[in-house]
Amino acid sequence: MTTVPTLTLNNGTSIPQLGFGTFQITPETTKAATLAALEAGYRHIDTAEMYGNEKEVGEAIAASGIARADIYVTSKLNNGFHDRADALAAFDRTLEALGFDYLDLFLIHWPLPAVGDYVATWKAMEEMQSSGRVRTIGVSNFQQAHLQRLFDETDTVPAVNQIEVHPYLTQDSLRTFNTEHGIATEAWSPLAQGAVLSDPVIIGIADRLGKTAAQVTLRWHLQRGDIVFPKSVTRSRVEENFALFDFSLTEADIAAITALNRDERTGPNPDEFNYIP
Repeated sequence: MTTVPTLTLNNGTSIPQLGFGTFQITPETTKAATLAALEAGYRHIDTAEMYGNEKEVGEAIAASGIARADIYVTSKLNNGFHDRADALAAFDRTLEALGFDYLDLFLIHWPLPAVGDYVATWKAMEEMQSSGRVRTIGVSNFQQAHLQRLFDETDTVPAVNQIEVHPYLTQDSLRTFNTEHGIATEAWSPLAQGAVLSDPVIIGIADRLGKTAAQVTLRWHLQRGDIVFPKSVTRSRVEENFALFDFSLTEADIAAITALNRDERTGPNPDEFNYIP
């Protein structure tokens, strides 16, 4: 079986660089899709309370026959639970839904800068980590200013920052800031909801290498050093998205894809997104 590269996070733990994303996968199809991913070789699964499919992710892992310790699982704190007591209770519910006694990585899903105090929320996350029931804590969709407040007002630097990254939104400035502070970048919407798959530059590279546009784009993420989560409910596509380790892009390929940047988001702007479900 293909061995996925791992990255060492700032607390000394290791994380597989390629994972399976479950965003926008309905609960009814999550168990089968996650099982297909595990059978294909994925050992890193990314879910969230907001996705509504934590329970089904846990069921798939339990049914896979793979030891829990061999699967890296991430979930995220939903937007309505940023107060300390609410955050601690939400974490308990996440573990219960997954059927786990610990979680590998737990993230604040959005900073919600106009709604609450994400610094207080981060201090609750530090408590969760101190309890030993989550090994690593991080954030999602945090901008540079949000991160700087955490550095200034708390004791723990996030291990990861999961942000929207793809060839049309390369996020080079924020990614550099993450790296300078020992924070790994995780890329969500790595294919821009499929928008980049018809790009002539990417198709040209894919044709030259005998690969698909999706494979080339995902390989671009990996070679730039980010952690990436392709998502599909189609077994053949799940397997295709895992087949990334028998080819490489040249530096010129990487530069050409990076040059496609348009600062074009498929999701909300974290500075303006304050939605609480």
